[in-house]
Amino acid sequence: MRWVIDVRRLAAIDLWGLHGRPLRRRLITLEFALGIVLPMVLGSVCLTARAPFTRVVGAWLVGIALNYVPLAFQAFRLSRHGALEAELAGVDTRSELRRYSRRQFVIVIPLALLVMSFLRPSHP
Repeated sequence: MRWVIDVRRLAAIDLWGLHGRPLRRRLITLEFALGIVLPMVLGSVCLTARAPFTRVVGAWLVGIALNYVPLAFQAFRLSRHGALEAELAGVDTRSELRRYSRRQFVIVIPLALLVMSFLRPSHP
């Protein structure tokens, strides 16, 4: 299944960026956490609206929030000392960053990354 994204690798590459700086790791982890909370709250509010379109937008936002759950989970797993470096050992991070930068737009498809995290289980 070539279209399935390795969520652990996506999180690792996003955390590493070009240089693997600790500040970037913290900011990306915060982004993943806020990517759960903010759309979930806004989506939940929209789901209580009467207008059908607003409810659809609410469901879409909740689906996006759920996409960030496996990313945040992997970011926390990779935050252990040496885990990120071990995940990316021997990997051409520049080419992987280009590859995953294009593919990460799948986040806007509700539940896509959540489903992919089960189709392609991450290794320990």
